[in-house]
Amino acid sequence: MIKHALFVRLEAKPGKEQAVAQFLAAGLAMANEEATTPIWFALQLSSSTFGIFDAFASEQDRQAHLNGPIAQALMAKAGDLLATNPTIESIDVLGVKNRLPHD
Repeated sequence: MIKHALFVRLEAKPGKEQAVAQFLAAGLAMANEEATTPIWFALQLSSSTFGIFDAFASEQDRQAHLNGPIAQALMAKAGDLLATNPTIESIDVLGVKNRLPHD
């Protein structure tokens, strides 16, 4: 059961918005490699504000993600792409619905 999540807010440097969007789109491949990250979203909140929402079954899985390849890649690129340091919020999940309607 999903109980833990993260929300990461990213503010792109002026002129780097497309690069941040491309970085996040590429992050999907890394997220797909993480067996303990069952839910991962890359988001665009405004023209220069982006986010990542991901969720986990355990605190151990959340910590593994925070120390994993996506976080390492983000921190390596942060100085080039972001106007400020990423804001990382730990979230407790109270409920989940994850179903698509049938076609």
